[in-house]
Amino acid sequence: MHRCPPCLGPSWYERPRSRFARWLLALSMATAAAFIVGLLAPAQAQMQPSVGAGRNFPQAAVRGSLVITGQNMAEINGKEIRMAPGMRLLNAENALVMLHTVIGQKLTVNYVIEPSTGLLWTAWVLSPAEAAQKR
Repeated sequence: MHRCPPCLGPSWYERPRSRFARWLLALSMATAAAFIVGLLAPAQAQMQPSVGAGRNFPQAAVRGSLVITGQNMAEINGKEIRMAPGMRLLNAENALVMLHTVIGQKLTVNYVIEPSTGLLWTAWVLSPAEAAQKR
């Protein structure tokens, strides 16, 4: 059913009739597809290795035991420390752990303290195999 009068010209949903218009449409769709693939490629390159492959920790990372005691407070090796506002806790699969889910649990971690503020910046919960390795 056509509701638009034919005098208004072709509507936006009709297929282009000229060969050039079809070529231009195909070119623009191919460009858009290449752009989307280009956006996804860096995300795939940043994927973490599997658990068995091991993780690379920064040189500044130190081994210790971590207990989250409150919203922005923690204990490392029994010593009270404040956590940075963007503190990240990563589990053995490098997935982000919500801090409120581990309050009161003693975790073996590698951690990094931000040098200029002295706040706990990032901590990685270690698997038993990683904890057995010497730091």
